[in-house]
Amino acid sequence: MNTRSMIFTLYGDYISHYGSSIWIGSLIKLLNEFGHNDQSVRAAISRMNKQEWVQAEKIGNKSYYSLTERGQKRIDEAGKRIFKLKPEEWDGKWRILMYTIPEDIRSIRDELRKELIWSGFGSMSNSFWVSPNNLEKQVHDLIEKYGIHDYVDFFSAEYKGPNENRRLVEKSWDLQEINTKYEEFISTYSQKYIIDKNKIQKGNMSEAECFVERTKLVHEYRKFLFSDPGLPEELLPEKWLGGHAASLFSEYYKALAEPASRFFEEVFQEGNEIEKKDTDYDMMNHPYIL
Repeated sequence: MNTRSMIFTLYGDYISHYGSSIWIGSLIKLLNEFGHNDQSVRAAISRMNKQEWVQAEKIGNKSYYSLTERGQKRIDEAGKRIFKLKPEEWDGKWRILMYTIPEDIRSIRDELRKELIWSGFGSMSNSFWVSPNNLEKQVHDLIEKYGIHDYVDFFSAEYKGPNENRRLVEKSWDLQEINTKYEEFISTYSQKYIIDKNKIQKGNMSEAECFVERTKLVHEYRKFLFSDPGLPEELLPEKWLGGHAASLFSEYYKALAEPASRFFEEVFQEGNEIEKKDTDYDMMNHPYIL
């Protein structure tokens, strides 16, 4: 598992709920549990600092890293989507983004595409992006971020045919491919859930092992943020597995939550003051459960 990606997972599932700042020594110790060495952790957090996801602070002879405003915003948005068990109700409108970005700033165009996919937009054709979700704020934030006011047009409209709304979905996303990924997730983690739940009940699974498995679970499940656009129920195929996967994730997470959090806190408090934002931080009281 990529070190930088794992750090994002730890910030999202743990660190952001404990003041969003962590001593580099604690971060290294946590990532050692997954086989990441000290050098790779320092290199990854340094890259994240340069990319303005985190910011560094020196206190005495210790270095601490906290989320920037940009990093916190991304973590909050990801958390809401990861722990959302049901699709939002649809207002029947499509959000449409069109752009013509010059070749001399193609790097911005490439970054914009990545951001649109992450936000849940689908591409019907080159430079023509659609979503049934209310993503106005995300779009305006991206326009401001990249300074592309002169190159984009954004619409909110209803589809009037000649086909059904689901036809737009078929043109913009490969739901069969996403469903296949959900099927693989369910196949793998339904078995792991049963095994680990039995181990925990019998006291045969340590807090460190629960921490590792919970982090791996979140790390794997959050990959769907880059593929599943989170479509309203009306636009999903009949045999959609996203709901089944979400329920499995929720139950498995609950089983691992408390012992995993105890291990994290034990490592975290070695070099940090506990500043827990959410009491009883588990799936039963998770701030993002809808």
